[in-house]
Amino acid sequence: MTPRIVHLTEKKLVGMRVSMSFTDNKTGLLWQRFMPKRREITNNISGDLISMQIYPPAFDFNSSTQFEKWAAVEVTDFDQVPEPLETFVLSAGTYAVFDYKGSGNDTRIFQYIFMEWLPQSGYTLDSRPHFEVLGAKYKNASPGSEEEIWIPVSKR
Repeated sequence: MTPRIVHLTEKKLVGMRVSMSFTDNKTGLLWQRFMPKRREITNNISGDLISMQIYPPAFDFNSSTQFEKWAAVEVTDFDQVPEPLETFVLSAGTYAVFDYKGSGNDTRIFQYIFMEWLPQSGYTLDSRPHFEVLGAKYKNASPGSEEEIWIPVSKR
């Protein structure tokens, strides 16, 4: 699987966040809390959902290391942010974008990205948020689900 290399422009996001680890995965709870509030966001740019991870510097992907997980949407501005939602500015930068088809519960795609593709590419992992764009073809745990996986990279 070969990614597209994309220069992302700055994006404004509105959503909810939670601190978690891979072993203390709170993703389902986060989305259960966010989805009812999503209807109150009136300035969405699209119907896409953003699942974003903010890892601490030198994150080792250890299953017990804490990181921040967001459930969000992209908006035009921060003029009206419903309570208790928060804002986040996703900075511009270069990303490797993988068009993934399969269950969101299958971690093999991330093993491929970090253990095979990245070491062989001309890129290194950058210290910016990682995220997935969950569009109209996203079906969560379905093997036919489709999403975009955005990995922050910089040239070696």
